Amino acid sequence: MKLKDNSPVRQGWSLGDRNPEFIASMMPYWEWFYRYYFRVKTDGWEHIPTEEQVLLVGSHNGGLASPDTAMMMYDWFRRFGTERLVYGLMHQSVWTINPDLADLAVQTGAVRAHPKMAIAALQKGASVLVYPGGAQDVFRPYSERYKIELAGRKGFIKLALREKVTIIPVIAVGAHETLMVLGDCYQQAKQLHEWGMLPWLYNIDPQVFPIYLGLPWGVGVGPVPNFPLPISIYTRICPPIVFERYGRKAANDRVYVDYCYELVRSKMQQELDQLVMDSQQDC
Repeated sequence: MKLKDNSPVRQGWSLGDRNPEFIASMMPYWEWFYRYYFRVKTDGWEHIPTEEQVLLVGSHNGGLASPDTAMMMYDWFRRFGTERLVYGLMHQSVWTINPDLADLAVQTGAVRAHPKMAIAALQKGASVLVYPGGAQDVFRPYSERYKIELAGRKGFIKLALREKVTIIPVIAVGAHETLMVLGDCYQQAKQLHEWGMLPWLYNIDPQVFPIYLGLPWGVGVGPVPNFPLPISIYTRICPPIVFERYGRKAANDRVYVDYCYELVRSKMQQELDQLVMDSQQDC
């Protein structure tokens, strides 16, 4: 796989492809969106320790654009500098669908959403950012914009337990209003696919098939890229979540993993409910 200039695409399997100089070159562009387009408000950064690595667990919003993710990363770099290591787990399909975008993301710290990459990053002393909810989260209906959706994925819990790392939730309000997801017709699309009437793009099961209102399409059908509307975004770094037990034995205990998952989900929901109230009072 190669880029338009015939250079090879960085595949996200190496921690060494992160490029602090490239990140620094992007900061002025991110700053413009941060200050003038999304008019970001943020708090809670005191919860991130100065030196200790953490597992940042987020709920992201706003379709494939996911503007709160970019704004959160801009805040990290402007507060901690481009040299402090943080890696974000990115879905493997991005390399197939948009290799140019994948290559740029890798230079800012994206790696494959694979356990071995997350473990390698943590063992290197880096922090890791993960969005367990994936497509189900980023394209959840507008009516559920204030709902934490982790899609039942518990790999991040096992990772935190096995590597003995603290979880810090990251949440946002406003980003899910940069487009309006009317609903998900995935089951209907899947049936058409099974009948041979709707081939999956790049032969990748999208897991969701939303219908939404937003730019640039007006009406978007399917998990297609979007350009976010200029809605104000409020992000928050939540207090750390520390479990009672850690280690491989804890990570292999299904009942305990389920308990930890529900603890994280419920605390994130409580924090999001509070952030909604805070953002409404600021209006």
